[in-house]
Amino acid sequence: METKFYQQLTEKALSHPACFDEELCRKILQDKEIDVLSLVHAAYQLRKQFFGREVMVHVINNVQNGFCPEDCHYCAQAKTSKANIEEYPLKPDHEILAEAKRAYESGAYRYCMVFAGRGPSEKRVEKLAQLIQKIKQEFPIEICISAGLLDAPKAKILKEAGLDRLNHNLNTSEDHYPNICTTHTYQDRMNTLAAAKQAGLQLCSGVIVGMGESVGDLLDVAFSLAKMNVESIPVNFLVPIEGSALQNESEMTPEFCLRVLCLFRFLSPRAEIRVAAGRELRLRELEVLALYPANSLFLEGYLNTRGAKTSATLRMIQDAGFSVKSNCDLSELLKPEVKKPGQQGTRSNLKSLDELRPYLFTPQ
Repeated sequence: METKFYQQLTEKALSHPACFDEELCRKILQDKEIDVLSLVHAAYQLRKQFFGREVMVHVINNVQNGFCPEDCHYCAQAKTSKANIEEYPLKPDHEILAEAKRAYESGAYRYCMVFAGRGPSEKRVEKLAQLIQKIKQEFPIEICISAGLLDAPKAKILKEAGLDRLNHNLNTSEDHYPNICTTHTYQDRMNTLAAAKQAGLQLCSGVIVGMGESVGDLLDVAFSLAKMNVESIPVNFLVPIEGSALQNESEMTPEFCLRVLCLFRFLSPRAEIRVAAGRELRLRELEVLALYPANSLFLEGYLNTRGAKTSATLRMIQDAGFSVKSNCDLSELLKPEVKKPGQQGTRSNLKSLDELRPYLFTPQ
């Protein structure tokens, strides 16, 4: 490919991202003549334009683990999953607040709380609203919640409590959705996003790559998120967990993963693109290159699986010449760490109970 081709990709995304039609997007993902480093550089020009060299780091809190009535095939918490996870109901407030404090002190810009289940009851929504208010009173940190299906009145309550952003991933295309979940529909998810937007919440909605979808399916979800002007797009790469329905459905090379991240940057140039679950597994030695199209990532792992050590992730950011968007200086965050609860290793890649609930035995 000539240099001009990559320059045109950047220029199109800056002026008219809608010019990226299906043919061009397929080319970005599949054409063997594409030079991936040149592609990454083209996407980086957009990332630099809108986000500079800052990286937003997020910490995710698995506030409730298991007991979910949904059958999402990728999820270790699904009712059909046989994964050996540590199940527990909603954590008490003191645990959630202690983990919010740790997230803030780890340099996180945003604290993400995930609640298993189809969707919250009115009583649960009121509880969530109280939690949001408590966290906001104590820490200058943004809050994102993933709570399942929501309607407009419930979304409004959370917005008024101080919630910044609602996460509800589309995960895949409408056509492919019945292959990965049967207990709710793609349209249910779209309705939740519409309710959140109506309430004035920022939208966080992304994709899981590697669930047996076609390139066309991947393009459909990318186009849908771009059309909705979603503020935050987490790009997950399937992490197969023993006992869950989905295992290695698709072979993904590090190069393909970088192409996917670049595609989402071209289609949604102003969005926060997060290289999310599976980045360590799928990108391997090319992981640092994800920081050029993406401007966001998770610290301290994901819902039920471990990620890289916090110090290693922060060091990677620093070594690549990036900074973190945080109230804490990166050099301070990288000082020798005091061992935190839950850092002892186990044979499994699944988080242990003391990692999921490090403050379980902390006196109230």
